Amino acid sequence: MAKPIVAIVGRPNVGKSQLFNRLAGKRLSIVEDTPGITRDRLYADSEWRGRPFQVVDTGGIEPSTDNEILKFMRMQAEIAINAADVIVLMTDLHSGITATDEDVATMLRRSRKPVVLAVNKCDRPGKEPPEFYEFYNLGLGEPYAISALHGYGTGDLLDACYEYFPEEEGNEEDSEYIKVAVIGKPNVGKSSLINQILGEQRVIVSNIAGTTRDSVDSRFENEKGKYLLIDTAGIRKRSRVDEKVEKFSVMRSLMAIERSDVCVIMIDATEGVTEQDTKVAGEAHDAGKACIIVVNKWDLVEKDGKTMDQYTRRVREGLAYMPYAPVLFLSAMTGQRVPKLFDTINAVYEQNGRRIPTGQLNSLLAEATARVQPPTDKGRRLKIYYMTQSGVRPPTFVCFCNDARLFHFSYQRYLENQIREVYGLDGTPIRMIIRERGDKENG
Repeated sequence: MAKPIVAIVGRPNVGKSQLFNRLAGKRLSIVEDTPGITRDRLYADSEWRGRPFQVVDTGGIEPSTDNEILKFMRMQAEIAINAADVIVLMTDLHSGITATDEDVATMLRRSRKPVVLAVNKCDRPGKEPPEFYEFYNLGLGEPYAISALHGYGTGDLLDACYEYFPEEEGNEEDSEYIKVAVIGKPNVGKSSLINQILGEQRVIVSNIAGTTRDSVDSRFENEKGKYLLIDTAGIRKRSRVDEKVEKFSVMRSLMAIERSDVCVIMIDATEGVTEQDTKVAGEAHDAGKACIIVVNKWDLVEKDGKTMDQYTRRVREGLAYMPYAPVLFLSAMTGQRVPKLFDTINAVYEQNGRRIPTGQLNSLLAEATARVQPPTDKGRRLKIYYMTQSGVRPPTFVCFCNDARLFHFSYQRYLENQIREVYGLDGTPIRMIIRERGDKENG
């Protein structure tokens, strides 16, 4: 059974993200004093009284607004409310009950879900101040005085939430899921792809670049397997990242790459490979992740019989450092070829974790060095004694030789190509570590 879900909702700027970060035990949600910073639902795992649960941070609810982003934020909060087992309504002691608080409370009562009322910014422990008792007027039962900043009162708040958790029937571990980070420059269609897969408005889709600021996780299961989809903020050129919030978003995208198993690198078919695309793909390549290049918006490209081959060549030229990554053409908007993505995810995930026995590697090494002699320098020839695989994700090979300085990059690339020719390893980078015989530390 899935973990209980606790959704934190409320109007903007009452401290929802601060409470989320405290319960998650990590700085996952952006915390700034600017209303509207958390736009999408953001999930994290937590635990209370030995019971794992999921906590969801939501964008601030503005009950009536003409602003497009605020409308989206409200819709996302409503989706989180519908999915939640318990809802924590956050209010602010300093501002008291506002008309928006009353509107949100009415909306929550209509949902018929259990609601726990939190009054934030009670930053002094001890007896609640007189203005605290005003919050009984919201008609949601006993309010809980908390300080998301200092942690006061959060235990009592979680005890109240715990009472509404459904009966435990066991749960699935994240290790069963392939973690897939969907990455790319802003406005390339990452959120549209995830929404197409999930069949719901899981993340905000808008043609305003930079709409997705937080990385958002979604569990998904089909006949091909179990996946944890991570939608990331679009990675911009670093020179353009001048807003403090945008810096957080880029950092979070890089963190999403780090914790992923597979990176789906999205490219806009109408623009081709740009400098930003090479930077995004480079982050995944350098992190050693299994990679798939997805050319999105393929439905908008005029085609003939040669278009796909010609476009593939251009992608290969633009991302020359990752010739191993398969290229898929699809449309996130129409769903064209999206189902094929999961076969490729499974294949590159398997290759990224593949192990090759040492005996087979050294047979390959003997043939490769007989075919192309190792390089020489000033009469001294490189001798490679043996090769072994030291790790996976990515497959990492250690070559022991007589002199690491003679092991030119071009010969490393030659050996890498030989390994790929025999064993495939499609969709994954390969790491080569060169060590002199008897040298345990040099990498």
